[in-house]
Amino acid sequence: MTSPSAQPSVRYTNGRFYSAAEPRATAMLVRDGAIAWLGDTADVPAADRTVDLAGALVTPAFVDAHLHATDTGLAADGLDLSGVRSAGELLDAVAAFAATRPADGVVHGHGWDESTWTEQTPPAAAELDRAAAGRKVYLSQASVHSALASSALLPAAEGTDGYHPSGWVREQAHHAVRAVALGALTPEQRTAAQRTALSRAAAMGIAAVHECGGPGTSSEDDFRSVLALSAQGLPQVFGFWGELGGAERARELGAHGAAGDLYADGALGSRTASLRAPYHDGDHGHGEAFLTAEQAAAHILDCVRAGFQSGFHAIGDAAITTVLEGFALAAKQVGVDTLREGHHRIEHVELIDKAMIARLVEFGVIASVQPVFDALWGGTDRMYAQRLGVERALASNPIGAMHATGVALAFGSDSPVTALDPWSIVVAATAPRNPAYRMKVRAAFAAASRGGWRAAAVDRVGVLAPGASATFAAWETPGGLSEGLPALLPDIDGVVPARPVCRRTVLHGETIFENN
Repeated sequence: MTSPSAQPSVRYTNGRFYSAAEPRATAMLVRDGAIAWLGDTADVPAADRTVDLAGALVTPAFVDAHLHATDTGLAADGLDLSGVRSAGELLDAVAAFAATRPADGVVHGHGWDESTWTEQTPPAAAELDRAAAGRKVYLSQASVHSALASSALLPAAEGTDGYHPSGWVREQAHHAVRAVALGALTPEQRTAAQRTALSRAAAMGIAAVHECGGPGTSSEDDFRSVLALSAQGLPQVFGFWGELGGAERARELGAHGAAGDLYADGALGSRTASLRAPYHDGDHGHGEAFLTAEQAAAHILDCVRAGFQSGFHAIGDAAITTVLEGFALAAKQVGVDTLREGHHRIEHVELIDKAMIARLVEFGVIASVQPVFDALWGGTDRMYAQRLGVERALASNPIGAMHATGVALAFGSDSPVTALDPWSIVVAATAPRNPAYRMKVRAAFAAASRGGWRAAAVDRVGVLAPGASATFAAWETPGGLSEGLPALLPDIDGVVPARPVCRRTVLHGETIFENN
């Protein structure tokens, strides 16, 4: 937590406050970046400035615990393919968008999901070439673990794992093509994309983000660029650099931990998540495993010696098992208590059973999860059911079970995989496709706010209480309140309440978004 000096004191009046410390408070005094007082508007102490909240609800601000800023900004200003439902529609969208772009530029698009198409064969590279009139094209699939690439980008990937001459590339081939596409951005374009992403986050009541980078995900220059924007009138950025054995390098880059996108496997959408049992849809085997338990243990121990957070990307049950075996091997050398003190984390953890959940608790591992994955792809008739079969699909993303067992949770979007929309994250956790995994709204909100600070090992943030950081969001709540938070779930008649609208986001006392 930072403590800005020389800030004017501010009193916020005529509000409603989601505060266990002062649940009836209608006013708050902020001084030197911290909450100095909570109470009744009639009793609020004097301050340099007064902000009339006009009845707005004040809550702790959100934290997005898994984000890719450059990709998010590019998706915001680029080609949105989430609505296309066929190869033909995709090509039409590329043609229309490419006509607005320079002839020597790269067409960046995101969000196509062939699992929603009747005919699930995407267009080939030559078709992209024609649609884009010869421009380079990079179109990331919804999971961002595979992409469609035009012919001009494919030579960078030839001979690597995951290459296919059709232009649909995965694994290392995808990383190679992605590096060329992102490398075509100027530093100014890259920073502009990152600023767009962080500005949008602030406008959604998000005061901090966890930028997940690493080889194959982003470049070192990209990572340093987004860290340089941290708290510069924008959300605070905690950087996690996922490079095997890269604790010291992560520290040199200014990272908060050697975690995030250190891949133990791929993703379910691209059939590269590492599974114990084969994929359900066709001859795709068990997916891809990128780490051994011994490598995971070596990375964890490297981080322990450096006094740094470690972490991994692991989606499939085989990959999660491997990472947890790595923690068990590390525990034999340094002890379980030492591991528990390290705030180590695993991203995604989608296919996890009771025994693995118990090991998360044992080692004190934080689960950085994305509830909207289940909302988009879970249940009996969506992508997870196609890839895994209905039984495994319904067992995926047991976020409520993890919470009930005592796993520390931090919620995020993995944007641009899912949208920067924290209230949708809360809704997805409270109303999952498998009702056995429901969470209470208050618990889900805590994981989406305070959970992100705890996952970054930052104390005294994420609550509204005297002495805590003045990091909060003010909301218009047209749908009303329920248990002190905005009403989010359908009522008895099935009417869905209107979503909250962010009016102000404050980070350590500094307003980073305002819309009155």
